[in-house]
Amino acid sequence: MKSALFCVFSLFIMFGPCRAEAYTVEVLQVGNLLAFDHLYQGTVKGFEKHGLVEGKNLTVRRTVIDADAEAGLWEKVKILIKIKGAAGDIVSRKPDVVITVGTPATKYAKDRFLKAGIPLVFTGVAIPELVGCPSKTKPGKGLTGVTIYMDPLDVIRISQLALPSMKKIGIIHSDDENAVAYTEETAAKAPQLGVQVISKQVGMGDSIVPAIEEMIAQKIDAFFIPIDKYYGLRNFREAIDLGKMSHESKIPCVSSITGEIKGSLLYIAPEFRVIGDLTSDQAARILNDKLKPEDIPIIRQENLTIIVDLDAAKKLGIDLPLQILQIAKAI
Repeated sequence: MKSALFCVFSLFIMFGPCRAEAYTVEVLQVGNLLAFDHLYQGTVKGFEKHGLVEGKNLTVRRTVIDADAEAGLWEKVKILIKIKGAAGDIVSRKPDVVITVGTPATKYAKDRFLKAGIPLVFTGVAIPELVGCPSKTKPGKGLTGVTIYMDPLDVIRISQLALPSMKKIGIIHSDDENAVAYTEETAAKAPQLGVQVISKQVGMGDSIVPAIEEMIAQKIDAFFIPIDKYYGLRNFREAIDLGKMSHESKIPCVSSITGEIKGSLLYIAPEFRVIGDLTSDQAARILNDKLKPEDIPIIRQENLTIIVDLDAAKKLGIDLPLQILQIAKAI
């Protein structure tokens, strides 16, 4: 009898249900932005569909470093020191995966994680090449991720559905690395669709008004707002000024930033909760499937979020074509 019970017990141990392996994920974020909050929430929620539940078999620890885009040289040096210090603390805790949110967090902390052999998943990065990847789809050694890159040709094509006579666009941007790279790419590609790009770089502390007036004088057909931290400064004052002057001049604005900025006719942008969900997919391939980051292609949201502001259209005197109304959400 004892022998039979022992056999049954042995079979249960061999073939019975096993407790899921527990993992620890560290999140390093630079910049206290609402969009990043949505991204983080989407990531934690997304883990659940992979059987990874926070508080059960998953521990997620988030480190947020406040960063003022207008900071002077010494303040920027202190932010860099904080990033390096936070990366060192994370390495000492030996997580299974690190998620870095945004370009600065990835660019200035990745070497610590890679040297320690900790798999890295970046997210919220517009230009993967700026953080050491060979291209927008190819991962680097020890890291992969989710990009918020949008092909300028896609953005212009969608904009032309709403503004079929658009031939000249104006882009006002700062020295934000993502904004500079994206503006340059837009200027290079736009002629393929018969569109000319006029761009103007401003300082982080500069008012946007003179640049807007310069664009109006050059008779642009639309303003384009790139992904640029400049527009989030001073309680979004520059974005508000652009929206106001856009309506006054009857020149529509197309924005690559949703949520906090009002006044644009059209918003074409990634949805950060979706980006968070995709981030969980990438991390789960490392945790559950035991893949190496360098074997996981970089991904991005395939279907961009398209929003039209009907109130802005009314103020601008624009009748939006049915084509754009059929594919866009209205606010």
